[in-house]
Amino acid sequence: MTVTVVGSRIEAELIVGLLRSHGSSAVRSADDAGGQEPQLQLQGVRVLVAAADEASAGRLLAVAPGGADGARKASATGCARDQAITATPADDTAG
Repeated sequence: MTVTVVGSRIEAELIVGLLRSHGSSAVRSADDAGGQEPQLQLQGVRVLVAAADEASAGRLLAVAPGGADGARKASATGCARDQAITATPADDTAG
């Protein structure tokens, strides 16, 4: 059963790892020629779980940062996350 569709293999692998670490049987599925044609990931990469794990996986993704809706939205926009990443410049002053 598909629990979410995301925009990249990397994001799908992170979600699969999260689900597996909580006891779900999860895999990712992408029609991207085994990673040789990454542009095909724009069609979406599916995260699949066993039917018995579907409810618990859905609950887990709903409480994860970004939630299941965040994953679907990221897939639709083609970016890994909706949230902006900000960096703080390092303090180069030596005392």
